[in-house]
Amino acid sequence: MRFHVVRYVRPRLACACCDRIAQAPAVSRPLARSYAGAALLAHIATAKYLDHLPLYRQAQAYGREGVSLSESTLGDWIGALHELMRPLTDALKRHVFAAGKLHTDDTPVPVLAPGTGKTRQARLWTYVRDDRPHGGEAAPAAWYRYSPDRKGIHPQTHLKHYNGILQADAYAGYNAVYETGRVLEAGSWAHARRHFYDIHEKRPSVITNHALETIAELYRIEADIRSKPPHERRAIR
Repeated sequence: MRFHVVRYVRPRLACACCDRIAQAPAVSRPLARSYAGAALLAHIATAKYLDHLPLYRQAQAYGREGVSLSESTLGDWIGALHELMRPLTDALKRHVFAAGKLHTDDTPVPVLAPGTGKTRQARLWTYVRDDRPHGGEAAPAAWYRYSPDRKGIHPQTHLKHYNGILQADAYAGYNAVYETGRVLEAGSWAHARRHFYDIHEKRPSVITNHALETIAELYRIEADIRSKPPHERRAIR
């Protein structure tokens, strides 16, 4: 890793004849009133969200390189980046939620609990649009949303304007969404199969074996018709 400072010199020139001052315009920066360049901001955001490196650890790493950046400064930059990227994230959300069918799931995320020396469990909600399995040509995409807990109000807020089919697990937080009548529930075979598999691993029986074999047959059919148009998939099923 290497840090460098780019210094822009903009001499101000005056003309004695016409009494005018000329100066080159200031260089455009990603964040107003900030000396951080695009490369540094991209590095900080990538380290935080892709490499899961907290800002306080980044500040320590930069300090070892002789670059003094406080946690508060890094936090301000990350917050400003969120606002800078909002037009793109809003466009991504519109594209994802324009689909007739969505797949959603939530993932536990450990986050720091300042002052306790421990972490607490937050949630990352994912909404995926992927029309390729049934021959769709729309670009696949995923929209993510963070929440500090797993309360049902979060998916209910995310989906308050959605109309279509929602494929999700049996989390009770989605029930209020289905009750609106705007969203049709599509169950998940993966989640249903998981319970039979767990029981079969502990206490195999004729029932669990039959369930797993039947679901395996359905999976084989789905593997053969993946990416085919809906009418062909329906006929084969």
